[in-house]
Amino acid sequence: MTIERRLARSGFTLTRDYAAPLKRVWDAFADEDQKLGWWGDSDRVQSREWAFDFRVGGHDVDESKFHNGPLSRYEATYTDIVEHVRIVTTYDMWLDGAHMSTSVASLEFEPTPAGTRFTHVEHGVFFDQFWADGRKREEGTRGLLDALSNYLA
Repeated sequence: MTIERRLARSGFTLTRDYAAPLKRVWDAFADEDQKLGWWGDSDRVQSREWAFDFRVGGHDVDESKFHNGPLSRYEATYTDIVEHVRIVTTYDMWLDGAHMSTSVASLEFEPTPAGTRFTHVEHGVFFDQFWADGRKREEGTRGLLDALSNYLA
């Protein structure tokens, strides 16, 4: 089988207002135990590998097998962290061993009178057979932000 070699680019911005103090929202990303409390979905996936190194230059890994589905691998590098203000990462995704994308994501945290405004901006490049997956990435990120909302509630 020949794989068609092509690229697609996709970007999106998601903004959420959380009724939680900025430090609580920040810690949901910066503290490993808290991140494990909402990141991923243990009802849908089985974790295979996890690494958490929250510092500039640090690497995160999350490899999980979807029940009756594919193996997903996420590898991120923190390129910029300003405490309680922003996190910037570059990350790569694999699906069943095939490199599907490389992305840059910025996460911004802003105090509001009611809690915290969180803004996620992402730009991705999708490879070969995954060229149409940009929309799915935005859907997946929305799901993560929903999980964060449930965790913070």
